[in-house]
Amino acid sequence: MTDLALSILCSSLIFVIFKLYPRFRVQTLYAIIFNYITACLVGFTLMDEFPDITLIPGKSWFPGTVLMGVLFILIFNLMARTSQLLGVSVASVATKMSLTIPVVLGVLLYGEALGVLKVSGVILALFAVYFSSLKNKHLPLNRRLLYLPALVFLGSGIIDASIQYFEQNVLSAGEFPLFSSTVFASAACCGLVFVAFRAAREKIVIAPRSILGGIALGVPNFFSIYFLLKALQNEVLNSASVFTINNVAIVMFSTLLGIVLFRERLSGRNWVGIGLAVLSIVLVAAF
Repeated sequence: MTDLALSILCSSLIFVIFKLYPRFRVQTLYAIIFNYITACLVGFTLMDEFPDITLIPGKSWFPGTVLMGVLFILIFNLMARTSQLLGVSVASVATKMSLTIPVVLGVLLYGEALGVLKVSGVILALFAVYFSSLKNKHLPLNRRLLYLPALVFLGSGIIDASIQYFEQNVLSAGEFPLFSSTVFASAACCGLVFVAFRAAREKIVIAPRSILGGIALGVPNFFSIYFLLKALQNEVLNSASVFTINNVAIVMFSTLLGIVLFRERLSGRNWVGIGLAVLSIVLVAAF
């Protein structure tokens, strides 16, 4: 249970750190790049033996890590924008609701059973993302911003489904830490390529605070996955229970942090959305 609690804490901290970036004038894009560099190095450090990097491009899963790296940096930027413009709770709900996508693909690609309750959970997830994104009428909100949680929902689901595919069809036992670190490295490289193109057109200045912000983000980013994987080895809880507790707790804890730390104001419709989020996660993951 300790590993699961630490995973929940680290995942929730990601949204809080995103929310703090504007306050400390952190350059989000550059911080995200350094976040992935940090996560990659942390992953390599925790391995029993430092891997021979020259052998990684020869792995069958390497091309997939490049594509996932692009997705990682795009979605993380969208998560940051969602946290900053719509709130921590909106970003967390949109991200955690994405588990419905691998569930649906599991039915289509792997022939997994999907009962009435899980179908209900998928439908409720869509309503949860919408209602959690709405603000009170007296609070200014450009409704065109609702595309942000929608893209976070879709992109996060594609990432989860991709990881699910590699786990079931490509990766051998014990390769997941190396695979994860390589994905982080690919995301960092994609970000650096983008910065290089920008630098060719304009002068860029990376503030030291952005590097520190990236390091602060990279550590919980890596350990949110690391501790979740350890939690899945729990002999008492099955994987469905672990994922259910993990996702529900992240939604609720990040919402609580948003209220306490940033005084985010949630309307009745927001609470309905969060309630639907919890219910949909239970329906999808537990049945």
